[in-house]
Amino acid sequence: MTALSKQLETEDDAALVLRVQRADAAAFAVLMRRYNRRLYRTARAILKDDGAAEDAVQEGYLAAWRHAGAFRGDAQIGTWLTRIVVNQALQALRRKRREQVVVLFDQPAAEPADGEDAVTDPLAADMPEDAMARTEMRRLIERKIDELPEAYRTVFVLREVEDMTVDEAAAALGIPAPTVRSRLFRAKARLRASLAEELDSVTQQVFGFDGERCDRIVEAVLARIQAMHPSG
Repeated sequence: MTALSKQLETEDDAALVLRVQRADAAAFAVLMRRYNRRLYRTARAILKDDGAAEDAVQEGYLAAWRHAGAFRGDAQIGTWLTRIVVNQALQALRRKRREQVVVLFDQPAAEPADGEDAVTDPLAADMPEDAMARTEMRRLIERKIDELPEAYRTVFVLREVEDMTVDEAAAALGIPAPTVRSRLFRAKARLRASLAEELDSVTQQVFGFDGERCDRIVEAVLARIQAMHPSG
């Protein structure tokens, strides 16, 4: 990492934006890294596809670079970038609907790609069984989030995953703050119901008692009885 890169990383958003408006690509790179995760998750919430989400983020960044001079600081740069990526993702979604004429909400959730930047688990290396359980739970939750309607799904990701405020999410999505609250409430309610249904189904299958286990127990008990009464 160069000395300039280190210096840029210490600068706040406002300073970086000023550099970007002067066509400073290095400053833009720092800004992109700063907001990559939020923007990817936002696009992924709308598109439900890893590759399409990456494309939308890239197109959003290019649009932001081209129109950096239009940013006047009325909102936070993160909110402005999120709004641009939301628009890119929605455009991509409309194109996909026109091309494929499918109901996207019925598609199965995509499996996370190898090396995907997901939630980092500091205990994964020490407890592989626990890490596997957490991974499966994360995938279940991701799948259930994917099953939410687009409007609810996007609000949920911005508020609960990216921890944006109600006002920030409202500005990013171009909707009133009360609508954000309402959609988040409904998203949580749907998620709770969906997860409860999933758990009810899985609960019936836990602690499976297959034929091999049954035979083993019976044989062990008979062997112990035989030992108690060797002459029987």
